[in-house]
Amino acid sequence: MERVTKLASEKPVVIFSKTSCCMSHTIKTLFYDFGVDPAIHELDEIPRGHEIEHALLRLGCNPSVPAVFIGGELVGGANEIMSLHLNRSLIPMLKRVGGLWV
Repeated sequence: MERVTKLASEKPVVIFSKTSCCMSHTIKTLFYDFGVDPAIHELDEIPRGHEIEHALLRLGCNPSVPAVFIGGELVGGANEIMSLHLNRSLIPMLKRVGGLWV
């Protein structure tokens, strides 16, 4: 859990992902299209990624990926991010934490 907290605070936007997950790809693409440069942690490519995945599940991420942290706080997965985007809350949130400068 401590490792997740540390990684989640390294940049304004942090995404825990898997290379094989289509929803992870969709969320990363959304952020890239906004011009956000998130820290991406591919759990299927990093050592002990399964431990991080279990910690994300304990934090309430179900499924465990994608898991998006904004300003060091867990925002949620694909459903939460898309809901924020559709109700026009995501971009102001990104601007507040310095993840987006436009």
